[in-house]
Amino acid sequence: MIDQELLEILACPACKTSVRLEGERLICANAACGLRYPIRDGIPVMLIEEAEKSPLTPSLSPSRGEGHG
Repeated sequence: MIDQELLEILACPACKTSVRLEGERLICANAACGLRYPIRDGIPVMLIEEAEKSPLTPSLSPSRGEGHG
């Protein structure tokens, strides 16, 4: 279980929006982002590489400057 005080200060590292606890995952509250971060042994893993995309969220691809220049 995640402590409520910790939950209040955590933010999605991808978009800096707050997260909410849903089962064994922390879900980004930003509907456009919607990344789902796992909780392992009671510790939230707030790494973008470890996050799963929500099935309801459009595909996010990191901007690498493609199409510019």
